[in-house]
Amino acid sequence: MAFQGRAWLGRLFGDWVADVGPATLRADLAAGLLGALLVLPQGVAFATLAGLPPEYGLYSAIIPCAVAALAGSSRHVMSGPTNANSLALFAVLAPLAAAGSPAYIQLALAVTVLVGLMQWLVGALRLGSLAHFISPSALFGFTSGAAVLIAVHALKDALGLPAADAHGAGSLLLNLASHAGQAQAGSIIVTLATLGAALLLRRLDKRKPYMLAGLAAGTLAAAAWNAWGGADVPVLGAIAQPWPPFHVPSVGWRALPDLLSLAFALTIVALAQSISIAKAVAARSGQRIDANREFMGQGLSNIVGGFFSCYLSCGSLNRSVPNFEAGARTPLAAVFSALLLVALVALSAPLLALIPHAAIAGLLLLVAWTLLDAPRWRRLLATQRGEAAIAAATMAATVTIRMEVAILLGTVLSLMAYLHRTSRPAMRIMGFDGRGLDRRFVVMAQPPQPEALPECPQLKLLRMEGSVYFGAAAHVAQRLHELRAAPDAPRHLLVMAKSMNFIDLAGAEVWEDELAARRAMGGDLYFHRPRPEVLAMWRRTGFLQRLGEDHIFPDKATALHAIYARLDRAVCAGCQARIFWECQPDSPQAGG
Repeated sequence: MAFQGRAWLGRLFGDWVADVGPATLRADLAAGLLGALLVLPQGVAFATLAGLPPEYGLYSAIIPCAVAALAGSSRHVMSGPTNANSLALFAVLAPLAAAGSPAYIQLALAVTVLVGLMQWLVGALRLGSLAHFISPSALFGFTSGAAVLIAVHALKDALGLPAADAHGAGSLLLNLASHAGQAQAGSIIVTLATLGAALLLRRLDKRKPYMLAGLAAGTLAAAAWNAWGGADVPVLGAIAQPWPPFHVPSVGWRALPDLLSLAFALTIVALAQSISIAKAVAARSGQRIDANREFMGQGLSNIVGGFFSCYLSCGSLNRSVPNFEAGARTPLAAVFSALLLVALVALSAPLLALIPHAAIAGLLLLVAWTLLDAPRWRRLLATQRGEAAIAAATMAATVTIRMEVAILLGTVLSLMAYLHRTSRPAMRIMGFDGRGLDRRFVVMAQPPQPEALPECPQLKLLRMEGSVYFGAAAHVAQRLHELRAAPDAPRHLLVMAKSMNFIDLAGAEVWEDELAARRAMGGDLYFHRPRPEVLAMWRRTGFLQRLGEDHIFPDKATALHAIYARLDRAVCAGCQARIFWECQPDSPQAGG
């Protein structure tokens, strides 16, 4: 009976259920404790970034964390509030209501439920592969832009300045510049203490909860400063109950169309993060990720979380990787993390009330610097200038316009760059590297090198690399025309087509035109090893019948031997190139 029960749980939750035992439970409990310690300061900081009271960040690290772990496909991903989601939520809701107000909170919870429904539908409809079209460069540019915005938003509290009237990066920077003379020494000292302690512990051991250490140092610094009679450093104050209360979001029906558009944009952000983080952790653990199940799990966590006072959540990289490195074996580590967080908040509520806003700002500045990832920018600039440009454009758009538009812009730019690359497939003229028995086919240099063998005056050898589809058809047709129009151009063309991945109808028409042109000039067209998909298209269009099956060759030697028999003997008689074996009267007819 117990075996049947475990088998049923395995079908419901995943194959990890069979691995649960005393050893895995101990490992998961230890990893869950680390996860709870890590998310405690992050939840407070990210909720502040989202424009919500700090307890909402803690709530969002409880219910969604457990639900996503049990319903998703990854064993190690921990879900909850993240910097990008928090900032995106604030960016889209700030124009609709005052941050932190009851109306703002209701909008945040309602949008969370809508995002969850969209995420779940993406997984249920097996559309998880759509996430692969969000390019890494666009996502990197987005996270870098989010890092800049996080830093700009955090500077106000780090310097102890009054809040700005607007939330845009430009308005915030102008507010900082105009009030720079009002910076509070206490807030600056607390921010530096937080950063110093966190950076020191991270340098010593990244696996330790360095953010918690920074938060403790900042809290102590604020308490000392306030005790010595300096200008008081603002603190969070009392936090509401430690467990997430059930609450149905209250939003008018008239606001639903606007919320749906906002939820769609936030879904893009959340899905991009979710699949990227799940893949990053899976690359370390060796686990296979089911993208559709992962999306359904994330969606269910937001649907349930939205009714338990949780705002938008997704997988968190800076908690998932430590969870794996701490030895987590199953998703129960995330469940333990959620339960332990409730206990930690209940026990430490009086201490949490003493956390200064400047300490949270210090943590956000550290998160921003980590997200900016300067070493990756240097690598990208050194190796892939085009991808760096896409990332920079996405970053600039993230800082200056709506975040969801920035991700779409980066994705469109990446697709345009891809289409530009594939629209100009390589078409290389081939020849031989020598006359010996061990000679090979090589790409003919332009201009020809003095020691290179000459080309055959009757047969052009062309290697086609890439797909001939509607976007590339014009380029390929133009290149073929140039080969025909050259002075004394060979009338016969052998296309080495094994690297021609596929063709569409426009691509098939290119070869139809080339066949007609070659035969009109008294030559012919031949192919070496075209792919099965290409042959299938040619059969459907009737091109293969017009070309002739005997114009398709399985290897180069057979192709050259057969084509040589069709060349003009009068031209061969006066030819000085004689690069094929068949050209030599005393050589065996073994092919080139």
